Amino acid sequence: KETFIQTQNISIMPPKGKGNAGGGKGKGGKEEDDGKLKTANSVKVRHILCEKQSKIQEALEKLEAGESFSSVAERYSEDKARSGGSLGWMVRGSMVGPFQDRAFAQPIGKISEIFKTVHGFHILLVEDRKA
Repeated sequence: KETFIQTQNISIMPPKGKGNAGGGKGKGGKEEDDGKLKTANSVKVRHILCEKQSKIQEALEKLEAGESFSSVAERYSEDKARSGGSLGWMVRGSMVGPFQDRAFAQPIGKISEIFKTVHGFHILLVEDRKA
């Protein structure tokens, strides 16, 4: 069975001293509402982070087989996120570029595709969002 995994080389946190609480790129933290998702200023997100692609793929297979995100994160994630892969409420501007874009574009309750950052391979789950 062949599996295609799209990878992107992105970072989660802005470099020290270069945070941009305004959202960057002249958007002022606001996005156009194209009917897909309401604009939010914060998201409650969980993630799984693995250094190796084979390990994150195995985690995704467990999720697709119906295991809970929390239990898979506890077994597979290699970061120091709180219990079950929870990053808690993340506000716009606290994450850099593509990681933030993915978190704010991901529908609530839908598991993301695998993607790559400088930290490794990720899977995201957005639990809630608020303005």
